[in-house]
Amino acid sequence: MDIERRVELIVSPPAEEVITKEELRQLLEVEDHPKAYDGFEPSGIPHIATGLMRAEYGKDLERAGVDFVVLLADWHAYLNNKLGGDLDRIREAGEFFAKVWELLGWEPRIVWASELVEDTDYWATLLKISKEVTVARIRRAAPIMGRKETEMQHASFLLYPLMQATDIKMLDVDICQLGMDQRRVNVMYREVAEKLGWKKPVLVHHHLLMGLQAGKRMDYTREEDQLEFKMSKSKPETAIYVTDSPEDIRRKLKNAYCPAGEVENNPVIDIVRHIILRRPGMELEVERPEKYGGDVVYTSFEELARDFREKKLHPLDLKNAVAEWLIEKLEPVRKYVEKHPEVKEIMRRVTR
Repeated sequence: MDIERRVELIVSPPAEEVITKEELRQLLEVEDHPKAYDGFEPSGIPHIATGLMRAEYGKDLERAGVDFVVLLADWHAYLNNKLGGDLDRIREAGEFFAKVWELLGWEPRIVWASELVEDTDYWATLLKISKEVTVARIRRAAPIMGRKETEMQHASFLLYPLMQATDIKMLDVDICQLGMDQRRVNVMYREVAEKLGWKKPVLVHHHLLMGLQAGKRMDYTREEDQLEFKMSKSKPETAIYVTDSPEDIRRKLKNAYCPAGEVENNPVIDIVRHIILRRPGMELEVERPEKYGGDVVYTSFEELARDFREKKLHPLDLKNAVAEWLIEKLEPVRKYVEKHPEVKEIMRRVTR
């Protein structure tokens, strides 16, 4: 695969920001298999952004030759008081995350934070980073924890961004490929790395999928709105979980915000853009009566967006098509849960 095709796979949706595209191209010219990572606090049941979008985009990156590592950040979840700081339940949640990705056809290399910190260089590296940044800069990194800056009261919260920056160095990655909500630490690390003469990674930040109830009084290009209205495990009606039944998926999509003719700030369109039709070669079939135009198969997002904007595609028809696509795509996870009753108990433990 030539370099331009590799770049195209990496920068296509759901990728939203690249720092910088030229550095990415230069990296691919010298590295056949550059190393990238994403990190997750294990808690709750993955929704389609954490589970499906991550798996699908991860597979695209691997097609581009990227060696992908997932950091299951159990210590970070502990610091952030996820699942009451119960490391056993946090570990169960992380193992379930890994199983979901496997069922959806993606098996990245997994590294646990609790393993990473055993390296004696970890804490020395953290101290070096801490000397290069201010407390104010660390506080501004609060969004990486899903918190506001005013919530950064505990010392553990201040330690968290330093650990995340240290993870980058210890994993020795060439590409930080995380969500837009993680960019503040990634940018901070690039600056520190330059000061200390360390390798400066390329940053490829992916889109934060909108919650299904995201409203019209927002501008999703603003960081504040992205953090407030993104799909969240803690807001069940805004999220489609990878374990949702077909009935739940249809119900949630039916109730989703999807105004006719409006493409921007539309959560149903957002799913199409960043999951279903994110690159050439993908398709979405819309079934509808002949009197409303008959069935149509979309093979590009631009084509679908044009028809929706011109009101040639009705919101209900789009919702139904997206629901059926997701139901089929998530079937391996549902079947696994159905065949393994013990998994339901694990799901209960990692959500309460």
